[in-house]
Amino acid sequence: MLSLFRWLSHRPLWFLHAIGAALGWLTYWASPTYRRRFNENARQAGVAPQASRPAIAAAGRLVAELPLLWLRPATEPIRPRLEWEGRELITSALGAGRGVVILTPHMGSFEVTAQAYAQVFAAEFGPITVLYRPARKPLLRELMDGSRARPGVATAPATLAGVRQMIRALRRGETVGLLPDQVPPEGMGVWVPFFGKPAYTMTLAARLVQQTGAVLLVAWGERLPHGAGFAVRVSELGEALPQQDPGQAESAAVINRAMERLILRCPQQYLWGYNRYKTPRQAEPAG
Repeated sequence: MLSLFRWLSHRPLWFLHAIGAALGWLTYWASPTYRRRFNENARQAGVAPQASRPAIAAAGRLVAELPLLWLRPATEPIRPRLEWEGRELITSALGAGRGVVILTPHMGSFEVTAQAYAQVFAAEFGPITVLYRPARKPLLRELMDGSRARPGVATAPATLAGVRQMIRALRRGETVGLLPDQVPPEGMGVWVPFFGKPAYTMTLAARLVQQTGAVLLVAWGERLPHGAGFAVRVSELGEALPQQDPGQAESAAVINRAMERLILRCPQQYLWGYNRYKTPRQAEPAG
């Protein structure tokens, strides 16, 4: 598997995306469970089939582009092209000495977002610390750990120690990255609506902002057509977090609404097959 990854890492992006599109459709038709979840999630969001269907191929492209993103030399920039939109929002916050919390949903190439940040900002403002969960399979875990620990990118485990690591980074005026639509472990989330259906949603993002005074931004890495590269699009949350929110339910709902708005801008690149509405182990089901 590692040899295949290394071979694929030297292939052009358009070639990887072509393979990935076929892989996405193969997975869709081979797995009734995945297909049902994909269609149900898109329907729950009010997205028409013709708008969600391109996301089938996009999910495969996400997998196929990983060798290029993970195994390319650390000094080599993202290729073939990297564009930015809203980059000044990050520059302004960091220039003022404030930490930044960047929320990136399961949309587009979320691996690109952290690497693009490191490529542009890390030398002057320090690394971006990203929250992650180790892979279960040893070979994949070794590959992920080695590839994600790149210059300008620090990783924090989804544990109390990882949370403390992110708080320290923000207080130094650095940046952390989170996947806000990732289902958190039991005890680290609340049940709030996501496209009108209760979803167990992390409270960590709001707590980090409240404890450190960091700036909260949204970003995602759009795949450009025909393997031309990526565009990192940064925007503000669009809605202020409540000042007093002991249970964090209101804050989590605000973040979910921001994710909904972002996803509906480009439903063709959202991972509709992700099991967003699952109940974590030992967590109480949605009321």
